[in-house]
Amino acid sequence: MNDPSLILFRNCKYDKIFQFGDSLSDTGNIVIQDANGPSGRPPYGFSYFKQPTGRCSNGLLMIDYIAMAVGLPFLSPYLKKGADFVHGVNFAVASSTAMSIKDLAQRNITVNRQTVNTSLNVQVDWMADYLKSYCKPGPDCAQKLNYSLFMMGETGGNDMNAAVSGNKTVKEIKSLVPAIVETIMQATRRIIKFGARNIVIPGNLPIGCMPMNLATSGSNNSTIFDKNHCIKKLNRLANFYNDHLKGEIVRLKKENPKLIIVYGDLFNAVEWLLPRAPYLGFQQKELLKACCGQGGDYNFGGFGKFCGVPGVPACKNPNAHLSWDGIHPTQEANNFDCDLQNSASRQLLITCCLFGMDNLRSSLAKGGFFFPAQLKLNL
Repeated sequence: MNDPSLILFRNCKYDKIFQFGDSLSDTGNIVIQDANGPSGRPPYGFSYFKQPTGRCSNGLLMIDYIAMAVGLPFLSPYLKKGADFVHGVNFAVASSTAMSIKDLAQRNITVNRQTVNTSLNVQVDWMADYLKSYCKPGPDCAQKLNYSLFMMGETGGNDMNAAVSGNKTVKEIKSLVPAIVETIMQATRRIIKFGARNIVIPGNLPIGCMPMNLATSGSNNSTIFDKNHCIKKLNRLANFYNDHLKGEIVRLKKENPKLIIVYGDLFNAVEWLLPRAPYLGFQQKELLKACCGQGGDYNFGGFGKFCGVPGVPACKNPNAHLSWDGIHPTQEANNFDCDLQNSASRQLLITCCLFGMDNLRSSLAKGGFFFPAQLKLNL
């Protein structure tokens, strides 16, 4: 907490954060909907909270670190009765998709473990309901949301994962991408109408590095892996998605030149981290293995042996692992280094922070791409 960049974060004066998304950002909505879900059972949450909170990690998520850096409390989940929403709301729900369950089903894609539609537009509907008691539509909402940070979350990831899990071909998955991205853009346009001015839209992670996908690849053929031992085909798909998303963000920015709309490059954050992880305290031999889980080369034996299932063990030192349960990052991976140049979450925050300051609005309103290794602004 001695990082001098925190002084700049605090000076951004964000008074609220509104988070949308899936399990990478959910601080408890999923366990309110389904108390029997894995993230509602030990050992989830034990590294920080000493009990499960619904976060899909052993402790803090990226949004928790962002809130702390800005000087705000952790965001309460929207579905928590009697919660304090003075400093923002977390609408994210684990397993959520960008597209609705119905729209995905029409494309013969099934989302695992999601029985209730909590897709991105449903979450935006929740925000619309929240705003009814917070501000009047128009100038009042715009004024009250002026110093709010809107995090759209990596919502398209589960759409892609569901298509991959459903054994869709590369061609079929690529044909799905424009519909996923358009859904995200529609949701973003809705929050802009609410009064949002500072918006972060993250891209997809390198899904070919996920222990779950590595475990189910069923191949020892070295030609399918890249230099980090990630599945090349899946990472190319993630990059295809990200390129399409970035193109639509550019278009959205042209429609709204006075707003701050930032792309969060999570893909390159992980790509930057993997070869450097051993120097940051992570164990080389454990980089692509789940800390909590059981079975196979990647410690992921399917959902019958998934983290949170009684009898399934967790590793002794989660801080040495990148992956918590084969799908989600560990707390340490979410905040892998206090050094601004090395931390994806801090880089993401500092970019938004600079964009959000009044004295930089006019000069930076045309910029807005985030890269993990160094700060680059396309002005």
